[in-house]
Amino acid sequence: MTAKRIKKLVPKKFRKKDNTQPDSEQTLGEGVPRITNETVAAHREEVLGSARKYIYPLQHSKHKIVLISTTLFIAAFIGFFTYTMLALYKFKSNTGFLYGVTQVVPFPVAKAGPRFVTYEDYLFELRHYVHYYETQQKLDFNSNLGKQQLADYKKRSLNKVIDDAYIKQLAHEHKVSVSNRELEDLITVVRNQNRLGANEKGFEDVLKDNFGWSVSDFKRELKQQLLAQKVVAALDTDTQNKAKVALAELKGGADFAAVAKKYSDDPSKDTAGEFGFAVDKTNRDIPAQTTDALFTLKPGQTSDIINTGYTLEIVKNIEIQGDKIRGAHIVFNLKDISTYINDLKDKQKARVYIKL
Repeated sequence: MTAKRIKKLVPKKFRKKDNTQPDSEQTLGEGVPRITNETVAAHREEVLGSARKYIYPLQHSKHKIVLISTTLFIAAFIGFFTYTMLALYKFKSNTGFLYGVTQVVPFPVAKAGPRFVTYEDYLFELRHYVHYYETQQKLDFNSNLGKQQLADYKKRSLNKVIDDAYIKQLAHEHKVSVSNRELEDLITVVRNQNRLGANEKGFEDVLKDNFGWSVSDFKRELKQQLLAQKVVAALDTDTQNKAKVALAELKGGADFAAVAKKYSDDPSKDTAGEFGFAVDKTNRDIPAQTTDALFTLKPGQTSDIINTGYTLEIVKNIEIQGDKIRGAHIVFNLKDISTYINDLKDKQKARVYIKL
């Protein structure tokens, strides 16, 4: 029996291993590739190549996302800008949202001489009118009467902020300004006379309830009023000189009643300049500055020139009556600010960007 025949008859598990093949081939078997630098590099390139098909689409998606986001942002900005422009310039809306926008973006509503008037200035003025008449007068602005009133308030507000721009120009030209100290002093005078609420909380409530203002809003409005008053006082030299002459005569010993009769622009000059009533610290029939000055005087004393904003005054304490004072005053009417504004308007016409 041949060896080949015998091999077939012996089960495989009892056969001896064939040691004629190399050890590596015996261990790994036929067809298993050998690991070399070349095979490792080829395998790595195969893996990376498989990954690239996912990386490239991802990079493309990022680029597409950035492009879409940028496009949407630009579209939203254009849409928002278009809406705002239409609401302000075509429909003349005065909502709280649009007022907030104008506080951030200085949209112009007019140009007075070299100065632009911002839409925010206009809405600031208009909104306190609207708030007062809605809350205090219960005016329905959707009614025919309310619509007519609103149209009037819009014109009034626009004219005021344009005038304010001219006043600022005059103040700049004549080096007139209002300091924070002057502003605070006037507020103190007014509050001491209980004209703005009994305390800080009452003061804030009065402003909010009547005008929808904060304290800073009130100071902003008051500062503009003071600026206008100081501009008039600086430019109206005729009235200033007239008051100085009267004061000089009083200091020279002239009779108060006689000086009042000679120089005063008030009807009280025919009654020795007397107010005609006893003045107390909370009296609102006379300017706060006049009351403040009057209560610093002793009986028989006369004040210096007082600028009340619209007049110059000299006051006298005739006698004290309990917590009140019997007093007299000499009044010098200052020219209206429009006298100086109108001259400037004729030279530098205002341009308005909305039609009311």
